Amino acid sequence: MASATRTIAESAGVPQTRGAYHRLLEEISSGRIEPGSRITETELAERLQMSRTPVREALRRLEAEGLVTHKPRVGVIVRQLGYPELMELYEMRWVLEGTAARLAARAASEVELEELAAINDEMAASAGDGAALYALNRQFHTTLIAAARNRYLVKSVRAIELTLQILGPSTLREMSRATEAIAEHARVVEALRARDGAGAEAAMRAHMESAQRTRLRQLRRHGRLMESEEGPEP
Repeated sequence: MASATRTIAESAGVPQTRGAYHRLLEEISSGRIEPGSRITETELAERLQMSRTPVREALRRLEAEGLVTHKPRVGVIVRQLGYPELMELYEMRWVLEGTAARLAARAASEVELEELAAINDEMAASAGDGAALYALNRQFHTTLIAAARNRYLVKSVRAIELTLQILGPSTLREMSRATEAIAEHARVVEALRARDGAGAEAAMRAHMESAQRTRLRQLRRHGRLMESEEGPEP
């Protein structure tokens, strides 16, 4: 009986843990909790109006995923990405998303190609709305990666994107970058429609390189780019 009661209680805590996890992830990705910031279970539990147990479990998940780390005599802090790791992450984005575009040129359905074009058109119509542009950009990349028809590639891209949440708000909040990204997406879609795998891959790699340059400028401008870091545990 005691075992059954414990199982029910544990099951009831799962939604709270999931909620705490997504709330923390959103605050990190939006920049409300900055890299290097200390996170305390007590303060967070009070702010989220829940017990410390789901908060603790959410922090453990974020630590396992490499977004936060535990420092002796300090506690849990949001990880800071240094220049070397940032470059490595973007290099992987070039490889993975460039490969996704090449595969999608062969495997994407006409419906998926039309959806990609429609999402990009909606981005163009959402100029100035940073939140909408961010959501639509995620949708564009998610749709393209799914069209590659490779589940292992999808998992790898998600892992990279998760770590990049540490960097804070999207570069698409800058109007000039949003305009560039829309034009870059259009070139990717054009190559996909032509079933030009090499062209689609080159266009996507150019898109990733442009995003990287903007991100580096943004981090330097706000003094948030470390020259080195300890990095995640191997």
